[in-house]
Amino acid sequence: MAGKQQRVAIFTTASLPWMTGTAVNPLFRAAYLAKAGDWEVTLVVPWLSKGDQILVYPNKMKFSSPAEQEVYVRRWLEERIGVLPRFDIKFYPGKFSTEKRSILPVGDISQTISDDKADIAVLEEPEHLTWYHHGRRWKTKFQKVIGVVHTNYLEYVKREKNGYISAFILKHINSWVTDIYCHKVIRLSAATQDVPRSVICNVHGVNPKFIEIGKLKHQQVCQREQAFFKGAYYIGKMVWSKGYTELLQLLRKHQIELSGLKMELYGSGEDSDEVKATAGRLSLDVRVYPGRDHGDSIFHDYKVFINPSTTDVVCTTTAEALAMGKIVICANHPSNEFFKRFPNCHMYNTEKEFVRLTMKALAEEPIPLSDDLRHELSWEAATERFVRVADIAPSMSVKQQNPTSQHFMRISPEELQKNMEEASAFFHNTISGIETARCVFGAIPNTLQPDEQQCKELGWNLQG
Repeated sequence: MAGKQQRVAIFTTASLPWMTGTAVNPLFRAAYLAKAGDWEVTLVVPWLSKGDQILVYPNKMKFSSPAEQEVYVRRWLEERIGVLPRFDIKFYPGKFSTEKRSILPVGDISQTISDDKADIAVLEEPEHLTWYHHGRRWKTKFQKVIGVVHTNYLEYVKREKNGYISAFILKHINSWVTDIYCHKVIRLSAATQDVPRSVICNVHGVNPKFIEIGKLKHQQVCQREQAFFKGAYYIGKMVWSKGYTELLQLLRKHQIELSGLKMELYGSGEDSDEVKATAGRLSLDVRVYPGRDHGDSIFHDYKVFINPSTTDVVCTTTAEALAMGKIVICANHPSNEFFKRFPNCHMYNTEKEFVRLTMKALAEEPIPLSDDLRHELSWEAATERFVRVADIAPSMSVKQQNPTSQHFMRISPEELQKNMEEASAFFHNTISGIETARCVFGAIPNTLQPDEQQCKELGWNLQG
């Protein structure tokens, strides 16, 4: 295969118009890998029934066919990066779990990619994509399988009833499935759980338009114009676990010290009414508005972004705010480690520090972002980091990357370890094929195979 372009298939757990990280970031990753020109790239995303589309997509948006949704996705991307690089988009059957608030794959989604194109697979949220996987083993089909961990599932589960017991079980399941299905796992930050053969590296960037906004603000500062007219804000999905609990507690407990603070919250979600009611009971001027795109012009003139969330892995909105030249106030937490190098990012360890840094930020001006730091936030830099840590440099053939493909890439080449892993994968495949066992562990009933309607819409052979 030397001399041929490697084929990279990026599988993810969501698709636009759902504005979630696992829809947006893999889309940008596919585009920028394709833009580099060294790989043939395919993005593989879930296709939902119309009933599920209404539950997931904003404004009850619906698509009649995968082709119609693909047009929407490509148009959205083109508006943000300009001329589109060439890459394919394919769909696999998925179902929305109202309990998990996420999309789960149906059937063996590895068959979306033909065997002759199965060089490298990138599993965005590898644990999520393999919890209930029943079919061909990813490591058998693809010569190299890279997982990218996006979500701090353990932190979310701990907040539920009997959360610590559930988190203990989930921790071991996540380690198990990533071990048997991935050659290497990239954790975006140390906020995620440690899993076998993993490295920590932020391989995400920001939408280019945020960098352009930041350049404009920098130009205004250089011309001694006032660049920021508004105070503090926060934007995020309006559910308590997305930082609103921490933020409103801090504001409530320190209303006297924060006297004079005016803050706006933007978001939509299941807890919107409760968040608005809680904010309304504060003596501070805290106003709550529906969610909107962070790139909207309404956000350009805010000077301070306050984000106390500790459930994120690497917060996209924090990166976007820094790219726009704003001051960021956030917790000194592993999820924010990447941002420590940015002079406009101020981290607090205590509530007293939060108050001090917030009032200081409101009284000072942001430091102009250097070209090097601006580049660090870009998708070009994120793609460079991804290629390096995933070890998929185009100078190497796929066989050179994975010389023991028939024996699976191992930390130790010993046959005993190989046989144990194969036995473990066989066990997972067996129990994932038993409907009762699947449902006990939280799978959506009847998801071993896609239904006839989804197969028809996708052009799949029901028996395939």
